[in-house]
Amino acid sequence: MTQSDAGVASLTPTKITPAELDAFSAAQVQGSFQQTSQMAAMGAFNGPVDYVGVKRGDKLIAACYVVYTRSRFGLEGSVWCGPLCDYDNPQVVEAMTEALRRSAKAHHAISVSCWPAAVYRLHDLDGKPTSDPDTTMMDNMARFGWKHGGFTVGYESVVNRWNFVKGLDGIHNEKELLASFSKYRRKNIRIAQDSGLRVRRLERGELSTFVKLCDMSAARQGFKSRDLAYYERLFDTFGDLIEFKVVETHFDEYLDTLQSKLNAASKDKRNLERLLQRTQQRPEGTAKKGASDPATLEKRIATADKKIAALEKTIGEVNGIIASDGPVIPVEAGVYFWHPNEVVCLSSGEDDRFMDYYPSSLIHFEAMLDCIARGVERFNFYGISGIFDANDPSYGVWQFKTRFGGFVEELPGKFTLPVDGLRFGVSEAAHKLLHR
Repeated sequence: MTQSDAGVASLTPTKITPAELDAFSAAQVQGSFQQTSQMAAMGAFNGPVDYVGVKRGDKLIAACYVVYTRSRFGLEGSVWCGPLCDYDNPQVVEAMTEALRRSAKAHHAISVSCWPAAVYRLHDLDGKPTSDPDTTMMDNMARFGWKHGGFTVGYESVVNRWNFVKGLDGIHNEKELLASFSKYRRKNIRIAQDSGLRVRRLERGELSTFVKLCDMSAARQGFKSRDLAYYERLFDTFGDLIEFKVVETHFDEYLDTLQSKLNAASKDKRNLERLLQRTQQRPEGTAKKGASDPATLEKRIATADKKIAALEKTIGEVNGIIASDGPVIPVEAGVYFWHPNEVVCLSSGEDDRFMDYYPSSLIHFEAMLDCIARGVERFNFYGISGIFDANDPSYGVWQFKTRFGGFVEELPGKFTLPVDGLRFGVSEAAHKLLHR
């Protein structure tokens, strides 16, 4: 028996329990909400679910759940953001592959596809590589029969290959968090806070508010959003591990702030006008230079006039909004999944009439503060396109996320393991014929 054979012999593909998966996911760097019993329960709405893993003795060293969904030619297995294993260890990859092959055969499936959460390569926030690609992972997957779907760019329909992550390790409070953002993002958050925007958690009976805002964004961006029943299932399944957050205006408070600013600006102008009048009454040649110079005072009065006009305009606009929509308006919403490793913002929606108040900046800022309070060191913005070009249509999404600071994780993408060779070949041929 070779050393490799001995290594494989010591590893046992096995069935595992949901509790075993949850404990393993919580302890692994690759672990996320996608590989938990809660997400498996969501997957069960689409087809049968199986929990599999690899043990060395009594110790679990690889794990995942797989969902089997029906295609035209039979069941196909899917492992989202998994399996959770050491892809650089060929013995572990071989044993995990065997565990999934056995599961697929037991379900009479054509194939199993997986989207590992292991990092293929790291990039900085500008998209420049900061690590070598993990070619060992790619070689091991190919060696044991997995077919790679390619190093794609763009947004994927199942699991995105490119994610933007904000690391929170070493950040202990609000001041340090703000300092880690760009100047532009700090300004956005200040505007949102000064404009009376507040973030709170939605209750189950309020999820229609979340769906409404997501529908607004979906219509604007040209895609179909999920229905209320789906988000109610998420709420019920994940419990305390999920938060639906909403940003609401409090424009009655904002009006009070604006009126105070207007009163102060008007008082300043009156004081400047009195000072200018006294200065102009002095004998010619005796007027003081500098801040009390008549020309300087006239410029300061003109600046005050512009400030007053801007405040009066804003007050008028806010009064108009209150008259039509009321003072408290939901303007942004997001759903956040909590895991010991990270928090993930999976989806969000916005009423674009209020984009200039920067609710999207505020909602993520507040979620990051929650991460710091809970000791979670990763905020995962999830998908970007992987196209780092200012001329690309997706540039705005990438730019929005980079202003929080962070880095890019490039994942390896999709792998498929054929299990029933004949039906898999027919299915592949049909997909090529239909160009999908």
